[in-house]
Amino acid sequence: MKVGFVQNNPLFGSITNNLARMASVLAEQSADLFVLPELFTTGYQFLDREEACRLAEPIPDGLTTQTLVSLARNINTTIVAGIAEREGDAVYNSALMVGPKGYLGKYQKAHLFDSEKKIFAPGTTPLEVFDTGIARVGIMICFDWRFPETARTLALKGADIIAHPANLVLEHCPEAMITRCLENRVFIVTADRVGIEERIEGQPLKFIGQSQVVTPDGDILYRASVDQEEFKVLEIDLHQARDKRINSLNHLFEDRREDLYRIE
Repeated sequence: MKVGFVQNNPLFGSITNNLARMASVLAEQSADLFVLPELFTTGYQFLDREEACRLAEPIPDGLTTQTLVSLARNINTTIVAGIAEREGDAVYNSALMVGPKGYLGKYQKAHLFDSEKKIFAPGTTPLEVFDTGIARVGIMICFDWRFPETARTLALKGADIIAHPANLVLEHCPEAMITRCLENRVFIVTADRVGIEERIEGQPLKFIGQSQVVTPDGDILYRASVDQEEFKVLEIDLHQARDKRINSLNHLFEDRREDLYRIE
């Protein structure tokens, strides 16, 4: 199976331009799964909830979802992408998944980071695993990585791959993904962004890039730069993720002591 990511530097608020640039890149490539960054069409640093609401889109009827549906159909791929979602009066930091047959589903970020709590509502969607026909793919968004329950839940639900759209500012994440993969014997594809946003005076945000693909054995197949837009496609062996044995006597999931994992 071939998986790919795009590491971008979006122009804040320029949804049509950011979407067109991304579609142009993907249209020239070939992979079974592409992962795009968190909030890839809008940028990250909203001034307030009202601004986020103006730039947010419904899923699946919005421009971005429908554009990616057409693209996925044309190039026969599955795409996971992070956008600002408007649902009723609420705004969510969400990710959508589309494939050759159309819209597959969405996930709303559960663990909001820092000022996101002033902008977005906490996600209400379950941690779901989607069957693409080739692989079983779960989604977590950026800061969800800091909570090991997120990746573990997706792995227990059968995920081979965790798609991880991100706008990372904390330096620990790329290395922590190695641990998440080892803990769960899954592949993780992190799609991050680069660049700096300082739309709020005195609060610059520098995004760390380093999009990557990590194997169930904790090997980094490729890690992108810290400051350049990049695109990468890599081949992976799904059998690695479906074999949860650590050695001949230890099985990652069967050896769990659920009888002890309780707080009374």
